[in-house]
Amino acid sequence: TLSEILAAEAVSCLNRAMAALRDIWEEIGIPEEQRLERTEVVKKHIKNLLDMMVAEEECLRERLLKSIALCRKELDILCRELQLDTIEVEEDTTILQMEKNLRTHVEVLLKQKRDRKLELKTLQEQDQYLCNILCTTAFCIDSNAVPSREDLDRYRQHLASLAAEKEQRREEFTSNKRRIILLMEELDHTPDTTFEQDVVCEDEEAFCLSKDNLAALQGLLQQLEARQSLNEAVCAELRSRIIALWERLQVPEEERKASAVH
Repeated sequence: TLSEILAAEAVSCLNRAMAALRDIWEEIGIPEEQRLERTEVVKKHIKNLLDMMVAEEECLRERLLKSIALCRKELDILCRELQLDTIEVEEDTTILQMEKNLRTHVEVLLKQKRDRKLELKTLQEQDQYLCNILCTTAFCIDSNAVPSREDLDRYRQHLASLAAEKEQRREEFTSNKRRIILLMEELDHTPDTTFEQDVVCEDEEAFCLSKDNLAALQGLLQQLEARQSLNEAVCAELRSRIIALWERLQVPEEERKASAVH
């Protein structure tokens, strides 16, 4: 293999270096005893360098094994939090590849967890907005736990139902408000209660669309309609009496028309 070839080249480089050193020492005239000492020094340098390199690679191996253990543990926790089946990782592979595979799985599940928590937060904000308008209680869900896909689906369906309810109530409120304002104008009635003032004057978006408020609104509309009906009945009675008096007094048609304007 290529690594074996490179290792052989490293040994060859070492042999050539040692041969060159021996030639230099011989040319200089260094005694054999000192040559042995110098050779020993070279050997120690090389051994220290190789020992250091081996130690570094052993440290790398330990870091990878520790990372594998941590990733396995974190993967199990994430699977439980996300309510997923345990992820099986291929065992028949190198330490380096296994560590990479596990770390990739962890990153994918962490993103799922972040996405679900973020969606939950967004749904809760929408829920709070709708609850404030409709005066209803919030959807029951554990804010601290990671929601399952089914939980999020149910939450979205719940909010869709609330949004439809809000639109239906808003339409009812708008229709009744329009009718109430017209009746107040016809009856020359000035809003004299806080509720009436809220209905007529307050911004429609700020009006609480609770069932109690809509019931009160319906009650106000019925009161005004009853007053209108009563006034119409009184007016009809008065008109009948006026016509009868015109007949008895033989009031001319021109004078009747002039009075009829009022």
